[in-house]
Amino acid sequence: MGVTWILFTLMAAFMQAWRNAFQKQLSTTVDVYGVTLARFIFALPLAFIYIVSLYHFQPIVEVVHFNPRFATYIFIAAISQIAATALMVQLFKQKNYAIGVGLAKSEAILAAIVAVIFLSDHLSILGWVGVVIGGFAVFLMSKGRGFSDFSLQTLCIGIGSGLCFAITSLLVREASLELTNLPFIHRAAWVLICVIGTQCSLLLIYLGIFRRVTLWAMWQRVGLTFRVSLCSFLASLGWFSAMSMQSVPIVKTLGQVEIIFSMLISAFFFKEKLARAEHLGIILVVIAAFLVIWA
Repeated sequence: MGVTWILFTLMAAFMQAWRNAFQKQLSTTVDVYGVTLARFIFALPLAFIYIVSLYHFQPIVEVVHFNPRFATYIFIAAISQIAATALMVQLFKQKNYAIGVGLAKSEAILAAIVAVIFLSDHLSILGWVGVVIGGFAVFLMSKGRGFSDFSLQTLCIGIGSGLCFAITSLLVREASLELTNLPFIHRAAWVLICVIGTQCSLLLIYLGIFRRVTLWAMWQRVGLTFRVSLCSFLASLGWFSAMSMQSVPIVKTLGQVEIIFSMLISAFFFKEKLARAEHLGIILVVIAAFLVIWA
């Protein structure tokens, strides 16, 4: 299990980098509500297929029991992730793709702070060093090619997105811990399907009543919408599984290797040039990742 959470995290980071890239493409023709829904609309049936397959190939006799605390964690996590995604899409319009993702990755250090203050979580000194280095790497990449590019609005949106993602991750772990009678992989699967189901229901109701044109725009780009959902499902599966085994700050700090994948996608897929500070940021992210693994 010591290596398993690392593999799940790396898978999640890789798929999330591609999901963000596809969301950036989709945001050119679909509004922020549609791009947000694209994360979940096809992910829900994929989650159903996954959990049915899981129980088929790894059957268990324990019955799942949901309590009010679990439901509360799921609902708040679902709302927080919707808000985080909407803010992330706004970031794509503020700065280039890689820098937008870098700002949103403030999630790791925010998750560490919130977890220690409100959830009585604990990090070793080495773990804290890794989190702080990761946070500094985010700062280097967020300022772009110099402070002339630095925008207070971009900073606020980025921190807001990171905070919402942090809240989502922490509550996902808390929800998973409520299902104490299940193995970690089954706990993660139930949390995944409950969160995605809540998000799909809320967004489809809202868009069906107020913004049907957005649903039509998504249908016009159904192939790209499916790619967003597929990558989102695999990323969430990785995150939720890893966070069922390991504390959120540690998982999310290691998950900052996503920035490396994002930089490569930014350079080779979107043909965006990287600043020298962003190269240094990549090196620091790698150092932070190694530190939290050793911690």
